[in-house]
Amino acid sequence: MTDRPAPDSPVAAKVFPSPNHGERKSADGSPRRPDMLVLHYTGMPDTGEALNWLCNPVSEVSAHYFVFENGHVLQLVPEARRAWHAGRASWAGETDINSASLGIEIANPGHPGGMPPYPAAQIAALTALCQDIVARWHIPAERVLAHSDVAPARKLDPGETFPWEALHRAGVGHWVPPAPVRGGRFLSPGDAGQPVEALQAMLAMYGYGLSISGRYDAETEQVVAAFQRHFRPERVDGVADASTITTLRDLIASRPGRMAVA
Repeated sequence: MTDRPAPDSPVAAKVFPSPNHGERKSADGSPRRPDMLVLHYTGMPDTGEALNWLCNPVSEVSAHYFVFENGHVLQLVPEARRAWHAGRASWAGETDINSASLGIEIANPGHPGGMPPYPAAQIAALTALCQDIVARWHIPAERVLAHSDVAPARKLDPGETFPWEALHRAGVGHWVPPAPVRGGRFLSPGDAGQPVEALQAMLAMYGYGLSISGRYDAETEQVVAAFQRHFRPERVDGVADASTITTLRDLIASRPGRMAVA
């Protein structure tokens, strides 16, 4: 009888293997070292069914880790392998997010299930897992991302109720206090011109995959909503109000090695 391998992370209780993975590759075909961490919710009402789906070869989806509501953690795919969790996605000019990242699935029914709160035990285990992963792989804070950040046209997870600020306080992820939501000028769908172009340029500078067209089109609205869902969750409406723009500016300015945005 062959012993099951030990998990890569000590936070995981054991390996529960998924067959859904492949080789990590760079654009030139060489092996790719992951430098990104992407967080997901399962978006299914039954946790057991979600786990089985990630381990079913028919599904062609997986993740490196699975975090139960009670904080129990399983490893599904070796960290050295390319799990199939991000799908069609991009960040900072990179389009093979699966090769560039590690993926964690968090058991939660998500928006289809009414977006219930993430239990404290689950977040504690997730935080410990993320701390371990980012330390071992030297993942920059600004590359700890939501699935909705890398696929804003398709995904909403892990959602606006996910406690990004708490993770940041524990040393995981990039965060600044969101600017207060107030009235004033804003940019919204249908607008066009230099202010929209400047907004798009700032979002692209932070990493979002967005065309700089000067038109506040559906793509821009989706990216703004994804940004709000992660960094300004008080109001997620796809409208770039002063709070959204100020929070974005502060994030860009606070990244290590970045010059402040005027």
